[in-house]
Amino acid sequence: MTALVIGLGNPGEEYAATRHNVGTMVLEELASRASASLAVHKKTRTRYSSARLVGEAVHLGVPMSYMNVSGGPVSSLAKYVSAEPESVIVVHDELDLPFGTVRLKRGGGSGGHNGLKDVTKALGTPDYVRVRVGIGRPPGRMDAAAFVLKPFSAAERKELPLLVSDAADAVELIVERGLEAAQQRVHSPS
Repeated sequence: MTALVIGLGNPGEEYAATRHNVGTMVLEELASRASASLAVHKKTRTRYSSARLVGEAVHLGVPMSYMNVSGGPVSSLAKYVSAEPESVIVVHDELDLPFGTVRLKRGGGSGGHNGLKDVTKALGTPDYVRVRVGIGRPPGRMDAAAFVLKPFSAAERKELPLLVSDAADAVELIVERGLEAAQQRVHSPS
């Protein structure tokens, strides 16, 4: 089954460096590794490319909609490439994980993440793979919605390339070896 890898984020330069766009950053790293160019695909409202990652054929996509309404483009792209929900891998920011952490799972709730909520609704199931990229909790009493739309701190920006690389490595492991083997490697690195 050919994987469809989706990087969630918001469109536009004003959001490019924000925490909410770490999924898009990972997808762009994967496209770079595959020497693939993400081209606008108007029919599905995504930036899309087919590519090869770790020797396997994959589809790469980034919704061109805002995070909260990314389900429509994800579902449209899944239909376009004939991907079943179980072959969809969604890379997204995760407040409930410390910055720098990557965790993998299939299914589950949205945890208050409106992008995941919309993708689940559009696909008709929560049973897709999630690559959860830890961005940490907001400091003090800062609203979570405001926090995810802020750029990474100076200290975080120094570590961000490693985090993006780790998350991209995790996607490659899923594609190459499957979710369980990837979880064992990512969740308990030797």
